Amino acid sequence: MPASGPPYLGRFAPTPSGPLHIGSIMAALASYLDARNRGGQWRVRIEDLDLPRVKPGCSDDILHALDKLGLHWDGKIVFQSERIDAYEEACSRLAADQLLYHCICSRRIVGDAPYPGTCRHRSIPASSQHSLRVLTHGRPVGIRDRLRGDYFQCLEKDVGDFILRRADGYHAYHLATVVDDAWQNITHIVRGGDLLESTPRQVYLQQLLNLPIPEYLHIPVAVDKQGAKISKSMGGLDVLIQGSPARVLIMTLDLLGQKIDQSLAKAPVEEILTWAIKNWHPAIIPLQKEITVN
Repeated sequence: MPASGPPYLGRFAPTPSGPLHIGSIMAALASYLDARNRGGQWRVRIEDLDLPRVKPGCSDDILHALDKLGLHWDGKIVFQSERIDAYEEACSRLAADQLLYHCICSRRIVGDAPYPGTCRHRSIPASSQHSLRVLTHGRPVGIRDRLRGDYFQCLEKDVGDFILRRADGYHAYHLATVVDDAWQNITHIVRGGDLLESTPRQVYLQQLLNLPIPEYLHIPVAVDKQGAKISKSMGGLDVLIQGSPARVLIMTLDLLGQKIDQSLAKAPVEEILTWAIKNWHPAIIPLQKEITVN
């Protein structure tokens, strides 16, 4: 990054719905190394906004696992559950610009297809149970990903007007993450490729709210032998972290295409991370969308 640019600030933002799995560790390690290699800071944000999914004690378990892996963060941990007023203020700004509307369509009715704008021109009273959707347009929105190149969507056609606040009152991930990234001055985001399709929606909100747009790098998603995304603790990985964090780091570096010097195979965590920071090369991360973990 040029000296005249803002200092590098990266982040890892796990959801406390279960212990760290190999996919989340890949994202944590990649974002950590990218920040440290660039002389930047690395923040941790707990995305506990969707309270029904949050498991008691899980946030502490995640932070303890990161600490065991030597992935020490900068600054104070941010919890999204403490940031509700900021998300509501963002909704108020968009509503003032006449960019939001009430919607009473249920997920069962809409399904997985792009939202057709059914409630765009309906007059739905504020007293009803409704979600808030943001108006989209037909112009391409996207990014130049540092690994995967250009990725754009026509949101109106590909996604439709999307929800910013659900009918149950919970704010959507897309809104919360862009508000928090701007508030924390995040300049670079390294995360799983399963979130690439979400990125144009987030860039669109950044544009509407006049927020800075970070640089993005989406890494492959870890899948099992059946091709299913790994979303739970795999093979006692949480136990392995506690007993042999160095082994977990070496395995994760290998999945990220960072071939570690074999002389470090039995080295302590600190030594492995020192090597990994110095030798971090995002360009050699595998390009495929998924990596099978045995």
